[in-house]
Amino acid sequence: MFHVKLHGSDAMARGADEKLVSRRIKLPRREVEKPLRQVTRRLLMALFVMCLTVLIVWIDRAGYHDNANEKVDFLDCVYYATVTLSTTGYGDIVPYSDSARLVNVLLITPLRVLFLIILVGTTLEVLTTRTREEWRLKRWRKNLRDHTVVVGFGTKGRSALQTLLATGLSKEQVVIVDPSSKVIDMASAEGFTGVVGDATRSEVLLRAELQKARQIVIATQRDDTAVLVTLTARQLNRGAKIVAAVREEENAPLLRQSGADAVITSASAAGRLLGLSVLSPSAGTVMEDLIQQGSGLDLIERPVTRSEAGKSVRDTADLVVNVLRGHRLLPYDDPHASPLQLTDRLITIVRAAPPTSPPVILGSAE
Repeated sequence: MFHVKLHGSDAMARGADEKLVSRRIKLPRREVEKPLRQVTRRLLMALFVMCLTVLIVWIDRAGYHDNANEKVDFLDCVYYATVTLSTTGYGDIVPYSDSARLVNVLLITPLRVLFLIILVGTTLEVLTTRTREEWRLKRWRKNLRDHTVVVGFGTKGRSALQTLLATGLSKEQVVIVDPSSKVIDMASAEGFTGVVGDATRSEVLLRAELQKARQIVIATQRDDTAVLVTLTARQLNRGAKIVAAVREEENAPLLRQSGADAVITSASAAGRLLGLSVLSPSAGTVMEDLIQQGSGLDLIERPVTRSEAGKSVRDTADLVVNVLRGHRLLPYDDPHASPLQLTDRLITIVRAAPPTSPPVILGSAE
C-alpha cells in the first residue's frame, strides 16, 4: 500500500472564500463591456438627460402653468421633467406660452425619446449579452472534442501549456480547471476557456468536457490532490492520455497506479538538472534547451516513414534516441532496435522549426 507524502500548499485549496465559488465555465473573454458597467453608464446618461430637461424647464419656467398654485418652482421643474420623460404626463403642469411649447417640441420631445432609448437599450443589451453567452456555451459544448484539459494553472501548468502551444495546439482546444476564480479570469483574458471548481469532483471535470478530451495535464501543487484528480479523470475517460506532476518521487508509483500514463517528478527533475549543471554547465544548457519547446533543439516523437522502414537506426536523417515498438521503449543502441519497422515510433532530437503537424511532447518545463 502506498502512502501519499504531502508537501507545501496547494493551488487547489486557496482560501475559504475560493471554496465557496460557484462552479462555472468561463469562455475566452471578448472585448465586451461588463453588463453592470453598461447599466451604470447608461443610467448616468439617463440622469444627465433628466438634469438637462430640468434645466431647460427652469430657464423657461415663466411659460409653464401649475394647476395647483399657478407658480412653477424648482421642484415643479424636476417633477415635470420626470413625468414628461417617463411619458406619464399627468397634465397638472403644462406649457402655455408659445416659447415653452416650441421648446417642448424642439428639445423636450427629443430628450424624451433619447431617455426611453437609453433605458430600453440597456435592458435589451443585458438580455442580448446573456443570450449570446448561453448560445456560445452551447456551441462550445457541441463542438469541443479531442481537446486538452489542464488541471492547475500555476507555474507547472502554464509551462506545460506554453510547450503545447509552441507545437501548434490552438487555444480553442484547451480547457483550464482551477479552483481560483481570479486564475480563471486571467486564463479567460488570455483566450482560454476556464472552469472554476475543485477538479477532484467529477461534476467539475464534466463541465470541462473531460470525457471527450484527448489528453489531460495534471499540474496541482499537492501530490494527494494529483492522485484524486487522476483517479477521477481516468474513471471519466478511459482512453485519454494523462500526464501528471508530483513533487515527491515516492508518490510517482501511486500516480501510475491511479491511471497516469506518465508521471513527472518536479522536485527530482529540477534537482537532477541542477546537479548536471554543476558537473557540466554546457550539458545542463543542452537539457534545458531540449525541454524548452520551439527553440534550439526539440525532443519529439514521430512515426517511422516508409523510406526509413527496414533501415538501421543510424541511417535515419534525425538523431534517434529511442525506438518505441509496441509498449517497449528500446534505446538506440539496442540490437533489437534495428531494422526499423513501419509501425515503430521514433524519439528523436531535431532542430526546432514550425511543425507541419503537432508532435507528441515528451516532457514539460517545471
